[in-house]
Amino acid sequence: MSPSGTASQQQRSTPGASAKSVIVSDISWERALERALAELGDSRPDVVFLFASAAYGEFIPALVQKAWEATGSMLLLGCTSSGIIGNGLEAEREPALSMMALSLPGATLRPVRLTQSMLEDECDPADLRRRLGVEEDSLSGWLLMADPFRMDASLMLSRLNEAYPGAPMIGGLAAPSEHQRRTWVFLNGQVYGDGGIGLAVGGDYDLISMVSQGCEPIGETWTITGVDDQWIESISNRPALNVLAESLAVLPEGMQEEAERNLVAGLAADEYRDRFGRGDFLIRNIVEFNWKRGALALAARPRIGQTIQFHLRDAATASLDLRLMLTDLQETLAGRTAVAGLLYACSGRGTTMFGVPDHDAGEVASRLMGMPHSGIVAAGEIGPVGNRTFLHGFTLSLGVIATRTTVTPADTDAAAGITRID
Repeated sequence: MSPSGTASQQQRSTPGASAKSVIVSDISWERALERALAELGDSRPDVVFLFASAAYGEFIPALVQKAWEATGSMLLLGCTSSGIIGNGLEAEREPALSMMALSLPGATLRPVRLTQSMLEDECDPADLRRRLGVEEDSLSGWLLMADPFRMDASLMLSRLNEAYPGAPMIGGLAAPSEHQRRTWVFLNGQVYGDGGIGLAVGGDYDLISMVSQGCEPIGETWTITGVDDQWIESISNRPALNVLAESLAVLPEGMQEEAERNLVAGLAADEYRDRFGRGDFLIRNIVEFNWKRGALALAARPRIGQTIQFHLRDAATASLDLRLMLTDLQETLAGRTAVAGLLYACSGRGTTMFGVPDHDAGEVASRLMGMPHSGIVAAGEIGPVGNRTFLHGFTLSLGVIATRTTVTPADTDAAAGITRID
């Protein structure tokens, strides 16, 4: 994206729902916001999402307050991050902001503020639903954002999974700028340096989720038989490293050395499946080997009896997986209007993995043409696997707000429109 680039996108659906999004890159937060507001126009939306570069730092409170007042929206949610996404562009290491304004007639929208102390309180799922003011029967899904330093995101998801079983949840953890150890989340005119925020979506709209982990399984599935905290000591009653070596041995000889640099572990998300395939595992980094013990350590706490399969992660596999998942998403959305999307892509992807800019956002834009989208480069991605939501790494999570009523192809073609300004 050019240093002063702007891109905007707009779509209107037949029931009256509409969305418009814009991404602006500028070293001045005031100029960036002024240009973004000019592109959004005076639409008085129901909800606005705002994602701002962490590089704007001390000016974030002023930026958020001005944005909320200027849009006239009842609801404004968002966060800072090291990279900002919008309309097929990824501003990874440059000051930028992305805004998306949505009008959703017939929607039920409930914003919530989540804190660590709230999640640590002893309360059952019914109590948590009452505290949040969101009941199961009114919910289509959650859009979530959180601080990675002062919020236990795994605990947050565990509590929400218990309170809203089966509800899709999409979101991400804000990523700090280099040498920073702080992020901010926004709710209306307020800026918070801890905790998280969420938007419960319901009414006439569904939240359709997509999670692309970008990994290819190798070898067989195995059962973990010995653990010590993060360490897997034995798999199928054999030293874990012996099983790993056996999994690598199935690869062609020329791939084995490269595979060692791209190796990750997949832990089954659902132990009750008869067969496992792509996307059925939670991908976790292998952080250490102990050759004397024959053990390996994960960036997770595995359990005895859990199913494990080793995976490879590289740019080609990640690209293929994203295209396959987007094809599945297109089929799911057939006959509906995709009003808008919220996109969260791991900071380990982007140019670091693919060697080119805008890879993930560009794929989303090309496959879901006409759908405004906005989001961040994330320090952790939130998305469901099966009927439960998890915290992921090296993943792309996408949540699409879609109408429940179907429209004809002619209606959809006439409604969609894109405007780009460079």
